[in-house]
Amino acid sequence: MTQTTDTDAVPGHLAGHITSRIGHNSDDLIEGKTGPWEVIVGMEVHAQVSSESKLFSGAPTAFGAEPNTQVSLVDAAMPGMLPVLNEAAIRQAVRTGLGLNAQINLRSVFDRKNYFYPDLPQGYQISQFSDPIVGEGVVHVEREDGEAFEVGIVRIHLEQDAGKSVHDRRADATCIDLNRSGVALMEIVSKPDIRSAGEAAAYLAKLRSILRYLGTCDGNMQEGSLRADVNVSVRRPGEELGTRCEIKNVNSIRFVRQAVDHEARRQIEILEEGGEIEQETRLFDPDRGETRSMRSKEEAHDYRYFPDPDLLPVVLEQAFVDEIAANLPELPDRKAARFAAEFGLSDYDAGLLVADRETADFYEAVVDAGGARRDPKIAANWMTGDFFRRLNADDLEVADSPVSASQLGGMLDLIADGTISGKIAKDVFDDMWDSGRDAAAIVEEKGLKQISDTGEISAIVDQIIADNPEQADQYRSGNTKVAGWFTGQVMKATQGKANPQMVNQMLQEKLGG
Repeated sequence: MTQTTDTDAVPGHLAGHITSRIGHNSDDLIEGKTGPWEVIVGMEVHAQVSSESKLFSGAPTAFGAEPNTQVSLVDAAMPGMLPVLNEAAIRQAVRTGLGLNAQINLRSVFDRKNYFYPDLPQGYQISQFSDPIVGEGVVHVEREDGEAFEVGIVRIHLEQDAGKSVHDRRADATCIDLNRSGVALMEIVSKPDIRSAGEAAAYLAKLRSILRYLGTCDGNMQEGSLRADVNVSVRRPGEELGTRCEIKNVNSIRFVRQAVDHEARRQIEILEEGGEIEQETRLFDPDRGETRSMRSKEEAHDYRYFPDPDLLPVVLEQAFVDEIAANLPELPDRKAARFAAEFGLSDYDAGLLVADRETADFYEAVVDAGGARRDPKIAANWMTGDFFRRLNADDLEVADSPVSASQLGGMLDLIADGTISGKIAKDVFDDMWDSGRDAAAIVEEKGLKQISDTGEISAIVDQIIADNPEQADQYRSGNTKVAGWFTGQVMKATQGKANPQMVNQMLQEKLGG
């Protein structure tokens, strides 16, 4: 069995059209005992559609509700209940397809995928098989080393989620929560174009970013809104694709990276010892950092797909698609190119700032000084430096930042007009973060205004030179590095408040530079 993508998701008549990325980066090869191996990864990402109701019922979809409080008669599969398609989910799927440069199919069909789980009341899942709503597309991704690569999208299809089996409520029974039953999912199926654990993580991060920009999925993996099934196989460079194993329901980008790395090494060890890889579904154990067997992998025929008799084919007008396309937002790649061109940012900084829509909006708000423009490079440095540092340390999203864009911009204004130095600004920023106060109030209360009075600075410089004649002679003898020591002494004497530019200029003049 060779790897294309999940046979659940790819009908036979499409499988021949799925081509893998050719070649590899030599840095990504895993060196085994008997030589190098190449990792091949394809992913199926389940993205919960941003919608207030489920795919075929009006039941709500809010996260965190009490068990079984968001279940309609349709979701519970009561006799005689018929599904009614949620138009908002169709719009979101089309919007996602357009955002991924994919083909929008004007005719699609819902099928029944038959299997039994205790938390699947109907005994089947309403999904799409041979005729999905979205066809082939592409995602442009950048590796950690800056090298770009593309991941082909095979299809996006809509389907309903199952409920949840809860095993820790009672020792003698498994409980069932049907709140998620019927929630609308988009399954985004990739081609096997990913060649390393790092690339897998980068692809999922980029896909999540695009979905969030589009507003079609909130991407909250910790809440189950985005989950990845990861297909992993290994081969000798240039050989045929190997047998794949699917790692089911990985719910963080970090875990995707760990799961791919472990699974690839597990398969290499088996093959090098003369064994064979069995096609199977596995789970990732984040506590142990390893995958373990779950069940043998089903094939498409095991699910006995057939068109759902309760649902007509979905037929879209081109005008419907065009209207959605006309209202797409500026997506990450285009925004990064604009940031680089308009603000003079490096590609790296632009990429960091556009990775999340809220971050990009925050940055533009910092740069915008009420019709004027603050220095965009300085704003970027503060965003990617101290701002990100505090967000990461406190495990916060940009939306939860205690420092607003206007507050950060206000602090940058104080640096620009010479009220405070960049060094003092770092202390001011931390105070702003901890207290929520504006920079101006903190500077005034703590007396942190920069000393820019030439007379005052001149007197301090004169005193420092007079107190350190040996260092002054060293400077005049050609050891200009001593100037940095003098600057430090002046800053120490003024508690960091002296204007550094004025200090350096005066030292050069007074030391005879």
